[in-house]
Amino acid sequence: MDEVRQITVPAEARRLSTLARVDYADAFLAEIGPTRRRSAEAWARVVLEGAPPAIRRTLASGWSALGLKVGLGRAEGAVLGWPIRRSTPDVLLLGAESRIGMPGQLLFARRDDSLLFATFVQQDNPAARALWAGVERVHVPTVRRVLESAVRRLRT
Repeated sequence: MDEVRQITVPAEARRLSTLARVDYADAFLAEIGPTRRRSAEAWARVVLEGAPPAIRRTLASGWSALGLKVGLGRAEGAVLGWPIRRSTPDVLLLGAESRIGMPGQLLFARRDDSLLFATFVQQDNPAARALWAGVERVHVPTVRRVLESAVRRLRT
C-alpha cells in the first residue's frame, strides 16, 4: 500500500469546512502508524512547519500567488501562517481569506493509523476559477510530496 494516497473527500470531512461554498475539495490519507500520540495540530506542525526549508518556501510562494492571507513562519494561533479556525485533539481546521476571492481551508484529521489531509477552496469569481484551474495540476502532486516528506521524516 502507498504511504500517501488520494481518496474521495469523506462527507464528515467536508462538513467540517466553514467556507460559504466549497468549489474544490480533495483529500489524502497518509499512513503514519498510531496517531494518538500527537494531536491533529501537532501533526499539522510536523507536516507543514517541519517540512524542509525549500518545501516551505515553495508552499509560501504558491499561497501568495493564490492571494491567500497567511502570515510568515510560526505564530501563536497559526500553523505556518495559516490561522487556526478549529482545533480539537482529532481535528485541526486552518483557514485563510484571499485577496483575489479564493479563500481556502486545510483540514488535518487524525485516525487510528493514518492522517487525513483535505483542501477546500471557494472560488468567488471567474478570475479565481481560472487561476485554480491552472493551479490544480500543481496542487495535487505538491500535497502528495509534502505528505510523503513528512512520512519519511517520521520513519527515520
